[in-house]
Amino acid sequence: MMKFEKMHAAGNDYIYINLFEERIEDPATLSRRLSDRHFGVGGDGVVLIGPAEQGDFSMRMFNADGSEGLMCGNAARCVGRYLYERGLTNKQNIALQTLSGIKQLQLTVDPVEDRVTRVRVDMGPARRDGSALQPPQALLPEILEYPFEVEGGIWTVTFVSMGNPHVVIFTDGIDALDLPKIGPPIEHHMLFPQRTNVEFVEVINRGELRIRVWERGSGETLACGSGACAVLAAAVLTGRADPKAWVHLRGGDLLVEWERQQNRLFLTGDAHFVFQGEVK
Repeated sequence: MMKFEKMHAAGNDYIYINLFEERIEDPATLSRRLSDRHFGVGGDGVVLIGPAEQGDFSMRMFNADGSEGLMCGNAARCVGRYLYERGLTNKQNIALQTLSGIKQLQLTVDPVEDRVTRVRVDMGPARRDGSALQPPQALLPEILEYPFEVEGGIWTVTFVSMGNPHVVIFTDGIDALDLPKIGPPIEHHMLFPQRTNVEFVEVINRGELRIRVWERGSGETLACGSGACAVLAAAVLTGRADPKAWVHLRGGDLLVEWERQQNRLFLTGDAHFVFQGEVK
């Protein structure tokens, strides 16, 4: 029997497995099986928490279709709370190794309950081309407010790399969009050899944005941390928002800050335990 823990951040829910206690032979197959919301545990994927070659701990994430993701800011916040509250560390500043590099986690801890109330993640730089992707996609051009024809429709898109690829589309009426129809042809477009995440954005004001997320390998999800960062960067680059704004997702609200001089994006939000379990 393998132990796991279900957690979510802004509704972005994953199944967390502690590799200090468990051994996983085939994480891709395991993620496909456990992520099924009818016949499995249910989730957007599986996250493996383990030792690191660089940094304090490592995080590997597998999407619901079994593909391995590079980074997830929401999952990173959950990992930070897991590490502290499950006794793997007493640090409140943690260097987390991911496939898109080392991410610094800053934990805010309630001194009375010794409980993590929120986590701030240094999500790293935003890039307008494929240079920050892992592995780099040198041929992927800069795309800023570019008319993009997909399935007979034309969308104005901006590309931002957060170590993983994001296509950002500013539009009105995002609640009425048929994402299962619109998302896949953009995700799988030949321009993006690793596929891409897609965010549809409504601008409320310069300090507030609403988004819906089509996440590669998982479909529509309630939230995406790196997507929230990509959206803010795209909104700033196109003159729609200030470098600090609240991003409202279907699963919750995230505070995103872009320190442009150093080109560092920071993501702040909470993280929640849902339940513990065992699976054969």
